[in-house]
Amino acid sequence: MLVVGFPAAAFATNCFVLATGPGEECLVVDPGVGIEQDLAAVLAEHRLRPAAVLLTHGHLDHVYSVTPVCRGGTAAYLPALIHTDDRYRLRDPLAQLDRGMVAMLEREFGARATWTEPEIVQEMHDGDTVSLAGLELGVVHAPGHTEGSVMFTLDTAPEIRGAEVGSTVVSGDVLFAGSIGRCDLPGGDEQAMLASLRDKVLPMPDDRLVLPGHGPLTTIGTERARNPYLRGLAPGR
Repeated sequence: MLVVGFPAAAFATNCFVLATGPGEECLVVDPGVGIEQDLAAVLAEHRLRPAAVLLTHGHLDHVYSVTPVCRGGTAAYLPALIHTDDRYRLRDPLAQLDRGMVAMLEREFGARATWTEPEIVQEMHDGDTVSLAGLELGVVHAPGHTEGSVMFTLDTAPEIRGAEVGSTVVSGDVLFAGSIGRCDLPGGDEQAMLASLRDKVLPMPDDRLVLPGHGPLTTIGTERARNPYLRGLAPGR
């Protein structure tokens, strides 16, 4: 399995490219602000062809470049996949920002911030299996950061130097190394987040590699032992 990750130009959002190996089709996860040039370099280096874009949730910092990426595939348009509860966010995520944040984006990137919805949007649900680009990903609905936040699980994992990992989860903003996603934005729910951590994250195996929405890679075992939001939180409590 090939996994390449790199940060977006704003908000340090991780964009991941997943494939069975070089020269194959791939999936692009969470194309944030200003990722097009870095993504093109990754695709060229590994001779990859995007098959779809997967979104862990609908916040602007994770979806900002979804439409240009979906328009840059070998097919007419690539599909963008998002949980049904966050589908509304793709209609205009800029409308959810205050004017100061929009102005910051315009200053940073030298153009008026605009939004165009992807041409093809497919909705996901809890328990779905996404079978694309030779990969099979489980869809785990984990609300709390947003209503439609999801994690993607794979039964395989890339080789990581110094770590023994047996499977993978793309956690979005549900779980970070040492922290979790904030719950105080519109659509956030602290109690829902605690339930997601208890019922969806804690049952995962310790050797599962975590590809988070922000920050460094980690494992479920490391977070079970060190993450203050998981320590003391037991299934059924």
